[in-house]
Amino acid sequence: MTERQQQSQSGWRRRWPLIKKILTYCFFILVAGLLIGLARNVNWSEVYQTLRNYSARTLWLAGAATAVSYAVYCCFDVLGKRYAQHDLPIRQIVPVTFVCYAFNLNLSAWVGGIALRYRLYSRFGLRTSQITRVFTMSVLTNWLGYLWLAGLIFALGWITPPADWEIGHTALRVLGAGLLLASAIYLWACGFSKRRHWTIRKHEIYLPSLRLAVFQMLLGASNWALMALVVYFMLSQQAPYPVVLGILMISSVAGVIAHIPAGLGVIEAVFVTMLGGGELSQASIVAGLIGYRVVYFLIPLLFATVVYVALEIRAKKLRSISNDDAQEEHPPTAA
Repeated sequence: MTERQQQSQSGWRRRWPLIKKILTYCFFILVAGLLIGLARNVNWSEVYQTLRNYSARTLWLAGAATAVSYAVYCCFDVLGKRYAQHDLPIRQIVPVTFVCYAFNLNLSAWVGGIALRYRLYSRFGLRTSQITRVFTMSVLTNWLGYLWLAGLIFALGWITPPADWEIGHTALRVLGAGLLLASAIYLWACGFSKRRHWTIRKHEIYLPSLRLAVFQMLLGASNWALMALVVYFMLSQQAPYPVVLGILMISSVAGVIAHIPAGLGVIEAVFVTMLGGGELSQASIVAGLIGYRVVYFLIPLLFATVVYVALEIRAKKLRSISNDDAQEEHPPTAA
């Protein structure tokens, strides 16, 4: 590499943080514009009336789908147990994962996905390297399921973008094919790659087995499908489920890009844009998504807070017992 090329790359590295910040601000401005337009055009009295008129059957169906979705997500860290090769029992893994998922959805991945995982698992005796592997397996499972499911939906043409979107129907199908290809490459690497691990910045990354990768794909896709099922029920089943699933996949990525906890406002804007003008009014769509947030985000967060306190108390007792045992084995000697 020539000196001029090295200087060019160095210049890009210096400028990239500023470029990234500008792009982020532009995206925030776009989201803010969408939200302001949404708030002005929605009939909020109709939103309130829709929320009041939910039947018990709809709420029970949405609640059941939420419970199954959280149960499926808890299996992510059960896969991580095998991947990280730790001895923590499943009865302790499940409540930790439930707490992390609920806090992750409501308060961002930094709080739930990372900080709480490291805190709780370390208090139960896992090493930092093991926790990192569990977290890595969880993230990979979630996004591998997304790649496979979104790729299938886009490639089959289940979603038709609005006419004013820059990405057209054909481009979306090509994108879907690309996502499916990425999923296939991951599976091939897990099953047939001769090289099984890499070291990146002193962290060793191991490829899981093909069987484990298939479980990742199925569990990740199942969780996304169940999330969409909750939205489908809260929209009173007035929009086709495949369409709801596809829109949720698109809006979730938009929420991640915006770095807004729970994708607040972003998901609503995308759903209104893509479903508005059909049988559902904007007010009905907003009401359904508010109901979705209550059922899937807020109610589990209340339970997760209680479980978190219980886990902290249990971890404190376990540490106290461990310290007492250590003192019995090695009693202090007299001076």
